Amino acid sequence: MKREDKNAVIDQLKERINNSKHFYIADIGGLDAAETSALRRQWYQDGVGLIVAKNTLLREAMAKAEGDFEELYSILAGPTSIMFSETGNVPAKLIKDFLKNNKKGKPILKGAFVEESVYIGEDQLDVLIAVKSKEELVADLIALLQSPMRNLMSSLDSGKNILAGVVKTLSEKEN
Repeated sequence: MKREDKNAVIDQLKERINNSKHFYIADIGGLDAAETSALRRQWYQDGVGLIVAKNTLLREAMAKAEGDFEELYSILAGPTSIMFSETGNVPAKLIKDFLKNNKKGKPILKGAFVEESVYIGEDQLDVLIAVKSKEELVADLIALLQSPMRNLMSSLDSGKNILAGVVKTLSEKEN
C-alpha cells in the first residue's frame, strides 16, 4: 500500500472516530465470509457501522483524532474491526446476541470508547450493555423529579375526596 493510500485511510478513520460518539474494537477473525456478511447486515440494520482496519493505521488515526485514546493502543494486536454507533450500548448487545448463535466465540470484544470512557477487555461486555446513554439518563432524572410531584398531587386529590366525604357525613349527622 502506498503512503498516500495509507494517509487517506488514516484520515477516513480519524473522521469516523471524530464524528462518532462511541466505537468498539473487536476481533472478528476466523469468521467465514457468510458469517461476516450476516454480521455486517445485522449490525447495519441496527445503525452500527463495521470497518476492518490495520492496527498501525488505526493507531495513527486515533493519535490524530480529537480525544485521548492512548489506553486503547495496547489492544491493537491481531485481527481488528471497529464498530461505530450513535448509541453506546447497542454494539455490546449485538455482540452478545451474535455470540449466542456463533460456536466460534467471535466477535471478541477487545475494548470500547463509550460515553467518553474507555473499557478494555471481553469481561466488560455486560458492563457496556448496562451503560445508559445521556438521553436515557436525562429521562430517568426527569422521572425521578416528577415522582414527588405526582405523589403530592395524588395525595391532594385523594385528600379532597376524603374531606368531601367527612363534610357530607357531618352534614347528614346534623339532620
